[in-house]
Amino acid sequence: MTDHNLAVIILAAGRGTRMKSATPKILHPLAGRPLVAHVLATARQLRPSLVIAVVRHERDAVVATISDYFPESVIVDQDDVPGTGRAVEVALAALPTDFEGDVVVISGDVPLLDSATLAALVASHRAANAAATVLSAILDDATGYGRVIRSADGALDRIVEQQDATAAELAVTEINSGTYVFRVGPLRAQLALVGTENTQKEKYLTDVLGLLRGAGAAIEAVPVSESWIVAGVNDRVQLADAARRMNTQILRRWQLAGVTVQDPATTWIDADVTLAEDVELLPGTQLKGATLVARGAKIGPDTTLVDCEVGEDAVVKRTDATLAVIGAAASVGPFAYLRPGTWLGAGGKIGTFVEVKNSTIGADSKVPHLSYIGDATIGEHTNLGAGAITANYDGVNKNPTVIGSHVHAGSHNVFVAPVTVGDGAYTGAGAVVRKDVPAGALAITVAPQRNMGGWTVANRAGTAGAEAAAAASDRSDG
Repeated sequence: MTDHNLAVIILAAGRGTRMKSATPKILHPLAGRPLVAHVLATARQLRPSLVIAVVRHERDAVVATISDYFPESVIVDQDDVPGTGRAVEVALAALPTDFEGDVVVISGDVPLLDSATLAALVASHRAANAAATVLSAILDDATGYGRVIRSADGALDRIVEQQDATAAELAVTEINSGTYVFRVGPLRAQLALVGTENTQKEKYLTDVLGLLRGAGAAIEAVPVSESWIVAGVNDRVQLADAARRMNTQILRRWQLAGVTVQDPATTWIDADVTLAEDVELLPGTQLKGATLVARGAKIGPDTTLVDCEVGEDAVVKRTDATLAVIGAAASVGPFAYLRPGTWLGAGGKIGTFVEVKNSTIGADSKVPHLSYIGDATIGEHTNLGAGAITANYDGVNKNPTVIGSHVHAGSHNVFVAPVTVGDGAYTGAGAVVRKDVPAGALAITVAPQRNMGGWTVANRAGTAGAEAAAAASDRSDG
């Protein structure tokens, strides 16, 4: 149920210059979603009455992404006054005037922070009747982070930013994660008193804590259980670290749900993938987007599926597929390439070195090897011989090929679209099918074979082939 006494503010206004990218930092992908989408999902799981996102840099792109993943969120623009304090201040103006609950503040670049950790922080904050509670972490190397400074009795005294810290304060290893819970009333009152008298000339949210402490309010700092939970992403190295950590969590969740992962070190699964029990993933497998794999299917090795659907007991190995549907008990690969619009029926086969695009291949039909199938519809129980090609492009338009059920096509056939082959038809080896083939007919394109005797000896004199031919001729004459 919605917690009507809880609101969430997501700080998403930063430039993220250390990423050295034209893409806004919080829009970089992680496990198939933009960074900020993971933060939005965590916020949603808290069931707050309102989620407010504060934006500025690359505003339109950021807002479009936030709206895609959390359309009910409220967007607020940060003005020219820099700093997290100002970002929260403009966000508070979007809260209903009668809101008197707690406000969670989280950053849009901390994708591993989970809802359970936040829920525990809120519970601790409320149990202590604190005006503010900070989620902290203990690091071996605290360089770059604001330090949590405690008083002699161990209570939180203040937070000092790296740039403003003394040598003694820089030695502190407990850091501010940038995640907070505030009672909204004290927060509003103290933010109005925060200035920009610091080396960065920013309005720091952390200054509120010192003001609250000075006013006699209770403030708390609660260390997180594992420091990686609150790790921010500021550059490509940290992005890769977060990706590995999140992938480990995703793999573990699916393993505990009954999925076999032979080699977790080389298996990658996006956050929106769905797997059933008894799925087996072999080394080198990547499952991306909204891929769905049904019970008993075996995927890999060395396979990448993007937004695909795989049926029960199907086998897909050494395959690259995007927006494809693979039926139950079907077989794909090795070395198959399934482009968008591929649909393979139950029990069907797309074999070795076969490329398929925008085509339907019916149940129990087979395209076993060395073929290109594009813009085609193939019925059931049909077999195409090695080297089949649907020549779908005439230089201007893509044209369809229709091949019926129970068709047997010979090796090295070219179907020049648009063309239709009826049910039960056969085609001979090497046929170039330019005209429709009626049901039950045999289509052949045969030129008479002419053998020119003695050609090698006459035209390739002195070669090994000519010598072998001459010797064979002598044996035949003898």
